[in-house]
Amino acid sequence: MKKLITAMVLGSVCAGPVMAELTFPSLSYRTGPYAANGIPFADGYADYFTLINERDGGIGGEMINMIECETGYNTEKGVECYESTKGEGALLYQPLSTGITYQLIPRVSADGIPMHTLGYGRTSASDGEVFEWIFNYPATYWDGASVAIKYLLDENDGSLEGKKIALVYHNSAYGKEPIRTLTELSEEHGFELMELPVDHPGQEQKSQWLQIRREQPDNVIMWGWGVMNQVAIQEAVNIRYPMDQFIGIWWSGSENDVRPAGDRASGYKALNFHAVGDDFALYDDLEEYVWSKGLAAGAGDQAGTVLYNRGIYAAMIAVEGAKKAQEIHGVTDITPAQMRDGMEQLEMTEETMTELGLEGFGPTFSASCSNHGGSGQAAINQWNAEADSWEVLTDYIQSDQDLIQRLVEEDATAYAAENNIERRCE
Repeated sequence: MKKLITAMVLGSVCAGPVMAELTFPSLSYRTGPYAANGIPFADGYADYFTLINERDGGIGGEMINMIECETGYNTEKGVECYESTKGEGALLYQPLSTGITYQLIPRVSADGIPMHTLGYGRTSASDGEVFEWIFNYPATYWDGASVAIKYLLDENDGSLEGKKIALVYHNSAYGKEPIRTLTELSEEHGFELMELPVDHPGQEQKSQWLQIRREQPDNVIMWGWGVMNQVAIQEAVNIRYPMDQFIGIWWSGSENDVRPAGDRASGYKALNFHAVGDDFALYDDLEEYVWSKGLAAGAGDQAGTVLYNRGIYAAMIAVEGAKKAQEIHGVTDITPAQMRDGMEQLEMTEETMTELGLEGFGPTFSASCSNHGGSGQAAINQWNAEADSWEVLTDYIQSDQDLIQRLVEEDATAYAAENNIERRCE
């Protein structure tokens, strides 16, 4: 019987068998102002693990035990979830919160347990020479900022000189992540950066959008999450800001963010580092082995949404990392340290994704001892309200790696000095 976790709302939800061997905690949030976005991710994450158990009999014959712990997107509760689950044999954490990530980095490093922060968290953790236990591939926030600016450069004949770009951001560690990169890029390309913080949870944004109406920036970039995204898009509609000049980071680009604004949300853009929709062979297996058996997580109504797909993507990477760890060490009942090795030698190729029923689902990348951040690519999607779907506008765009790697090395080196960490991977 799965154990109930203290200080959480939800218990284990994975439909794994009694003798589960490989444990993957899921620090989720199905309640509070961020639940609308937390639920689909958590459902996709759980459903993929259920599929692996039901279809494949686990990973290398070892069944998966997913422990779900409710954080409410609260950093303190997230730490409590970590402390209450790490003794369960946890192999990999996925906290889905930059605030929780910052608090867990020293803890997982001390405990020797890997943590995957899929496209979120501390960007400089992509430097595996300093952050041995943290992985944030396939792309980081600084990649996202760079890709957004490269896209705008392309839209403006290669020059942003004299332009004004507003950053509307969640006033938290998460929302502040792109500022350093955007500041560097504003100096390089000659645009003015307007910084407009929005306090948690983001339901009050009148003053920020009045300022946007008054100053008329050429573009608005958003680093939002949960209810903040819905409010921002509605406020943009209210002041008639051109939606095709409004770009969100990948955490501001779900159906839940745009649908409340109705038809006038059409044209809004967002970055993404994976495919949208349900036109993948994997979905046939989910139907056969999970949904039709009544084993779907949650209400079972999130399939095909952007954040459900992202949850699937995160779980797929966890499973592939475990497979690689088993391959490297020649055992099936792997340890957290062996899981780290698997994550560190993970290679996502087109052939691998096709074999998994996810052809063309995400960019290819190869991790290494020093590279925990992936290839740093993202595409631009655009919302079509009439079709009620996201349309893919671009191929994956490569971030400015010269800039990103310089910033990552500077920040990681400072962190190493502050925490007396010696670089590895020699």
